[in-house]
Amino acid sequence: MLNKLIHFGILFLLILVFMFLIFGCRGEQEEPIVPGDLVLLNGDIHTVDPENPKAHALVINGNKITAVCQVSEEAEKYIGENTRVIDLEGNFVTPGIIDGHVHFNRAGELINDANLMTVSDEQGLRKEVSRVVAILDEGEWITGGLWGAYEKWALGDTAKSKDTKKKAWKPHRDMIDDITPDNPCFLCRYDYRVWLANSAALKAAGMSDGIYNGMQFDGQGRPTGVIERPSPAFQKLRETVKPKSHKRLLDENRAALKALRQAGIVEVHDIAQPEQTQRFIELQENGELTCRVWLRPDLSRGAELQEKGLTIGLHPKTKQPDTWLRYGALKGYIDGIMGTHGALFFEPYDDQPHNYGHWRRHTSDDPDFKTGNMKKMYDLIKVGLDAGFVANVHAIGTRGVAEMLDLYERLKNEGVDLTGFRVIHAQVIRPEDFSRFKELNVIAEVNPYHISDDMRWMEERIGTERCKGAYAFKSLLDNGAVLSFGSDWPGTSAALYHMHPKYLIYAAVARKTLKGIPEEGWFPEQRISREEAIKAYTINNAYAAFEEDVRGSIQEGKLADITVFDRSLITVPEEEILDTEVLYTIIDGQVLFEK
Repeated sequence: MLNKLIHFGILFLLILVFMFLIFGCRGEQEEPIVPGDLVLLNGDIHTVDPENPKAHALVINGNKITAVCQVSEEAEKYIGENTRVIDLEGNFVTPGIIDGHVHFNRAGELINDANLMTVSDEQGLRKEVSRVVAILDEGEWITGGLWGAYEKWALGDTAKSKDTKKKAWKPHRDMIDDITPDNPCFLCRYDYRVWLANSAALKAAGMSDGIYNGMQFDGQGRPTGVIERPSPAFQKLRETVKPKSHKRLLDENRAALKALRQAGIVEVHDIAQPEQTQRFIELQENGELTCRVWLRPDLSRGAELQEKGLTIGLHPKTKQPDTWLRYGALKGYIDGIMGTHGALFFEPYDDQPHNYGHWRRHTSDDPDFKTGNMKKMYDLIKVGLDAGFVANVHAIGTRGVAEMLDLYERLKNEGVDLTGFRVIHAQVIRPEDFSRFKELNVIAEVNPYHISDDMRWMEERIGTERCKGAYAFKSLLDNGAVLSFGSDWPGTSAALYHMHPKYLIYAAVARKTLKGIPEEGWFPEQRISREEAIKAYTINNAYAAFEEDVRGSIQEGKLADITVFDRSLITVPEEEILDTEVLYTIIDGQVLFEK
């Protein structure tokens, strides 16, 4: 019996040893390698991950980053039979660029319809109108325009035109009638006070005889096509303009999406219009939405959206979470813009001593917009909060910014968490207000390219002292603020804004016009580093959309949104930043643009 027990014990121990050897070895073995769908090798990868700031290769499976490798050899083991491999050849990689502020519906219009912002002569007018005629169907109206926006200050210059007595250029319908026989034109000057109608438009409106008030005439008593606003002539033409077809509007959207892909932009925070939102849905259903969209509807729509069961993060149609198309913050307005002397200041404009700027309507029926009504703003924000939305509010002048910070401070004192709240533009800030952004946990959403454009006339309008607080990104960072970069593409009626990231990064780090003026930079003490600029364009904008845990930096497990540039935005000489081009735009693991 004893021998049997000993024999059984030895057998049992042998079984235990065998099992330990089998399972112990398995535990020490590495997990089987899953081949990547896409592998990027030999890159100069700027991850925006402080724990792992540099890498040289990436592995992507599906829509996620699954490996961030310090050397390309580490990534090569993930190459399988069906893996697409891209040799980056040392080119510069960042997390996908996120544009924190665009007006998408107007962007496509400025690409496919008339863009006359830099036009102030007959040659320029004919060239641009001819371009548009070539892409339109017969009978379609040509609208838009905004001629004369750069007539007084040349694009890229800082000095005012020397010939101050020169009269503003006036177009004439004769300049375009021969090239637009089948396309009525109704084009505006940048201030919307003067318009140009060609003969086809006058005929469509029944105004060929030229008897309507508001029309201008030439030396022969013939209508020039120039129409003043407001006037009966303007009203008649506005009522006659044929709305754009659905196809034409979709084509404008497609043109804007193409431009975004080519610029390496993976997401936009769009100032959402209801009609455009429906087009986004259609484009997505057709597989044509090639950029993520974070919708920012008007602040007045909080109650409406809540009634429809919609809140931040939800798709406008399915009402389900969606990483491509979803609602974001609500956008409000305090004041106007610098380009039209509308930004709100505590002191008047230097070149308009009786003008302090103006308040903006909070809703279309707001009767108190001329004097401001912060109670109305407060009430709208509270309604939005009840619906689950944070507020992002346009404020440009010193008073506009201060008033908005005061209101945010009131909300914070009432216990509101201001994470995700933004001051949009924050263009001119008083010294005492810089620290308040961090104190209130409010994001400064800024538009760097405005520096390169607006410096043409800023000092003439508000003087040197106030300009020290204009686009003062370094002061904001030094005071702990979070910067969110947005292009404001395509611009205002008085300015044309680029959305390619090279323009914004150059403006933020150089503070010069596109012609390199001034040589030392405009208020150069406000320059920021290239790393800070890239951060404001990536992880900060993901944070501003409450999604920094899933994107905005190159880390394992995050969404595979990647932008590849043809040179290092960190090390390239400053003047060469403007020569930078995008080689690849990768969104959700898919290569959507390849140069």
